[in-house]
Amino acid sequence: MTRLATTTARDDAAAAAAVRAGDQAAFAALAERHRRELQVHCYRMLGSLEDAEDQVQETFLRAWRNRAGFEGRAPFRAWLYRIATNACLDALARSPRRAPAGPADGRPPMEVPWLEPYPDRLLEGAAPREEEPEAVTVAKETIELAYLVAIQHLPPRPRAVLIMRDVLGWSAKDTAELLDTTVAGVNSALQRARGTLKRHLPERRLEWAPDTDPTEGERELLRRYIEATERKDAGAFVAMMREDARFTMPPEPGVWSGAEAIVAMWIEGGIDTPEFGEMRCVVTRANRQPAVACYRRRPGEDAFSPMAIDVLRIEEGLIADIVTFGPEVFPDFGLPPAL
Repeated sequence: MTRLATTTARDDAAAAAAVRAGDQAAFAALAERHRRELQVHCYRMLGSLEDAEDQVQETFLRAWRNRAGFEGRAPFRAWLYRIATNACLDALARSPRRAPAGPADGRPPMEVPWLEPYPDRLLEGAAPREEEPEAVTVAKETIELAYLVAIQHLPPRPRAVLIMRDVLGWSAKDTAELLDTTVAGVNSALQRARGTLKRHLPERRLEWAPDTDPTEGERELLRRYIEATERKDAGAFVAMMREDARFTMPPEPGVWSGAEAIVAMWIEGGIDTPEFGEMRCVVTRANRQPAVACYRRRPGEDAFSPMAIDVLRIEEGLIADIVTFGPEVFPDFGLPPAL
C-alpha cells in the first residue's frame, strides 16, 4: 500500500469516527486539509477565485450537514469532490454564464468577463499529494488562463465531466455516479467536450506549457517588459510582442488583436501623457504564467498605488497574449498595498 493510500485510509477512518461522535471540530480539521485542492477544482469549474472560495465554504457546510451520508466506505477526499462539484453545478444553474463566441478569424477566444487570475503562491499544497507526480503535472497544464478560458465555453455538466475524467482521473463509472447519469452518457459528453476544448485552445499549446520556474529567456523578456512599462515605451512594447498578439481586460468587454493595435489602444488611453503619471512594476506569477504587477503614481501623489496585473503568455520568445486584471486582485497575490 502506498503512503498516499495509507494517509487516505487514515483520514477516512477519522472522518467516519468524527461523524459518529458528532465532533464538528475534528470533522472540519480533516476537511480543511483538502481546502486548497478543492479551491483549484472549483476555480476550474467557475473561472473565478472569489466564487471558488465561496463554493469551498459551501462544500464544507454541505459536508457537515450531510455527514450521515459518509460512512467511510468511499474515500473522504472523493466524497468532498463530489459535494464540491455539485455545489459548483448548483451555483452555475442559479447564475448561468455564457462565454462569447469565438472571433471571426477562428482563433481561440480570450474574452470571459468573469475570469480571475489564480496566484501561483496559492498553488503550493493544491496538488493532491507529492506521491502523485502525474497529478501534479496535469495540475500545471490545466491551470493556465488559456485552458481556463477554453473550458468556460463548455456547458457546466460536460465541463464537470472533462475535469473529473481528464484532470482528476476519475473513472467513467465514478463520474457517472457523481452526476447521476450513465457511463455511456459520461463517455459521450467527454468526447464532445474534448472536441470543443481542442477548438478553443491555442494550436501550439503543448509546446508552450510552462514549467514552474521561468527560463532565462522568459526572465529577460520580463525585464524588457518592465523597462518598457516604466518608460512607457510604445516601440519597445511592439518589438516584444507577436504580430498577432492579443490583449483582454476582464471584466471589460473586447479583444484587441495585433501588437500595433494593442499599443495604439494603450496610447489612446493616455498612458504616454504626463497626467497618467509614473509606473513601477513587480514580477509575480499567476496560473503558472509570468505576470507583472503594475503600480502608478499620479502627479501630486506620494506613493505608487496598485493599478493592474498583466498575465503574459510567451511563445517563441515573444508575448502572445496579455490578460490584464484590476487592482482588486493584488491582495490575493500578497503584493504590497503601495510602493
